[in-house]
Amino acid sequence: MLDDPLTRNSSHSSFRFRCFPELQTRRWILALLFFLCFLSVLLGNSALVYVTRRVARLRSPMYVLVCLLCAVDVLQASAILPNMLLNLLLDWSRISLTGCLIQMFSTYFLSSLESTLLLVMALDRYVAICKPLRYADIMSSSAFLKLLVFALLRSVSIMSVLVVLAGSLWFCGSDAIQHCYCDHMALVRLACGRTQRNRAAGLAVIVCFVGVDIPVICFSYLKIVKVAVRAAAGEERLKALHTCSTHLMVIVCFYLVGTITFLSGTLNIPIPTGINTLMGVAYILIPATVNPIIYGVRTKEIRRGLQSMFRPPKLYSGKTLTTSG
Repeated sequence: MLDDPLTRNSSHSSFRFRCFPELQTRRWILALLFFLCFLSVLLGNSALVYVTRRVARLRSPMYVLVCLLCAVDVLQASAILPNMLLNLLLDWSRISLTGCLIQMFSTYFLSSLESTLLLVMALDRYVAICKPLRYADIMSSSAFLKLLVFALLRSVSIMSVLVVLAGSLWFCGSDAIQHCYCDHMALVRLACGRTQRNRAAGLAVIVCFVGVDIPVICFSYLKIVKVAVRAAAGEERLKALHTCSTHLMVIVCFYLVGTITFLSGTLNIPIPTGINTLMGVAYILIPATVNPIIYGVRTKEIRRGLQSMFRPPKLYSGKTLTTSG
């Protein structure tokens, strides 16, 4: 039987997400877990942004970067979690092609921006610890602004190409996206015709970010550890090593899980759909959840800022004196 010409010459204008279909009977448990994660991301990162904006001594480039990182985490979680919760709780799984592409761009743009911010933070700490006398000159206001502009332009340009290529595809098969949000390769798999350009673009993204950022970040932290081990002694040396190792573990988790998720579709790596979907959500949620602790609560200056803001004022001789950090 010949195919219907209307079917053969039409492309899907909307899609539906299949978010953990094997756990249909336990969707409310997943929804509760993701809601708690979302709440943690919102509260933790918003509190850190509030503190860094309100406390006058937290104005150096490092704390501005921490503030930006928290803002990116909130936006990234907000780009996928509300739709996921509606899908799990109310079975609202439909999304238009335009909405899917917007969500794809938002998710990957913010992920790439976070990667670049982590790179800039590592370079900032390298200069501050390894070249302290030149820090003011190297990390001047103009240099810092150029780094931020570079982060934006880099992320916008690369992710725009990825999304435009995905939007140019023709979809005439299934309309079911095997993911909880508009993942690049989950959408590309539904396309009719050749998708080599899309797969090549996916590999280029990995090379541009993971291939460049990870070596520079690791080099920076290794130099920091080397200087810290030489300069510090005893407890301070252990503290410096513990701090750097904690930062590296979170960074490696972000890159490793994200890379495996991205490459599994691009290179047809046989990973079960449910595990791949979980990893695709985890590489966004885990850093967003732990970053306020790693870069906030465990940072002495930010911890003091929190204490000074929430510590009640002391009364002395009929006058109110604010406590210092």
